[in-house]
Amino acid sequence: MAQSPGQRPRQRTDPTTAPIDQPETPERMAQELAKKANLQRQLALKNDTDRLLKLAVELKEYVDKSNENVLSLDVMKRADEIEKLAHSVKEKMKGPN
Repeated sequence: MAQSPGQRPRQRTDPTTAPIDQPETPERMAQELAKKANLQRQLALKNDTDRLLKLAVELKEYVDKSNENVLSLDVMKRADEIEKLAHSVKEKMKGPN
């Protein structure tokens, strides 16, 4: 393609965007939506696993403070919360199948 002097060539900086001069197709739009959904799922997984780690550390601290005769209600609540969050993380890892 010949260019006149002073005209800059068109460059695609992001290969995931639609090519210049081509309309968005339903397939392309579906791919973009799926990509965004996967990015959001990955971010949610990261946040959930960060929270899971924090809860596990708190649970360990509570258990370390207790003795063989005393199991506090906080320990049980933390363990329940960890279990629910771990299940949620597992389901998110499976994806939208």
